[in-house]
Amino acid sequence: MTSAFQLSDFVAGFWRMTDWNMSPQQRLSLVQHYLDLGVTSMDHADIYGQYQCEAQFGEALALAPALRQRMQLISKCGIKPAFDCHPERYINHYDTSARHIIESVEQSLTRLGTDYLDLLLIHRPDPLMDADEVALAFDRLRQTGKVLHFGVSNFGPAQFQLLQSRLSTPLVTNQLEISPQRLTSLHDGSLDLCQQQRISPMAWSSLGGGNIFTGTDEQSQRLRQTLARITAEVGAQDMSQVIYAWVRMLPSRPVPIIGSGNMARIGAAVASTRIELDRQQWFSIWQASTGHSVP
Repeated sequence: MTSAFQLSDFVAGFWRMTDWNMSPQQRLSLVQHYLDLGVTSMDHADIYGQYQCEAQFGEALALAPALRQRMQLISKCGIKPAFDCHPERYINHYDTSARHIIESVEQSLTRLGTDYLDLLLIHRPDPLMDADEVALAFDRLRQTGKVLHFGVSNFGPAQFQLLQSRLSTPLVTNQLEISPQRLTSLHDGSLDLCQQQRISPMAWSSLGGGNIFTGTDEQSQRLRQTLARITAEVGAQDMSQVIYAWVRMLPSRPVPIIGSGNMARIGAAVASTRIELDRQQWFSIWQASTGHSVP
């Protein structure tokens, strides 16, 4: 099963945009920097920044609306946090009803200042998800031209296959946590299913939220030691480039999300495509993560 949808080699993540304290013009410069480096896929979610990150991105895009044609806008829905801006919510919960999915997309389009999303993801598996109802929402959004493609985020293999079985078009990605500190998707069948379906997963938190570089736990210390050695062996700028190369070496071809507003770090991440690891280097990182050799 294949899809015409194509992600760029890296994805720009904007979940921290409200923390960067940028003016609209600075945000626009950041977006242009990503585009100039070939990073055309822009990852959002309705809830990021308590519903403000999409709006801040939309403000920047309004300064140069022609850039919309150079990018793929991605958003996610399905989580309803108990934010202060929604006092009627007293507990974090999920909502994958057709009504909520369609309303969330309408609101994301308004905040982003666009009339369509290239890709919509269901943000988290919902134990109350009715796959037929989600399929109904997807069909309506596609028929009205408001969403071109659909995917999921953090779904296990069975959850992915359940939803796929109800859809008239294939899911095009599964956004998963993939890092040397988080190997779950390598061994629970999630990446195997992506490879079987011939779709590229998006990899979030590939750098472990920075914990790989600063953590005092034994796993982090083992990883730093191993990554430092391999960084020197391959002539990388820093350990982050080796991590991105390690993630991209997986045969399902994960596309890492760069969640940074720092242009130098973004450039270094994209330049990691020039780093090649051999199998022993790759498994050295796996062993440093698990604390034991393969059987």
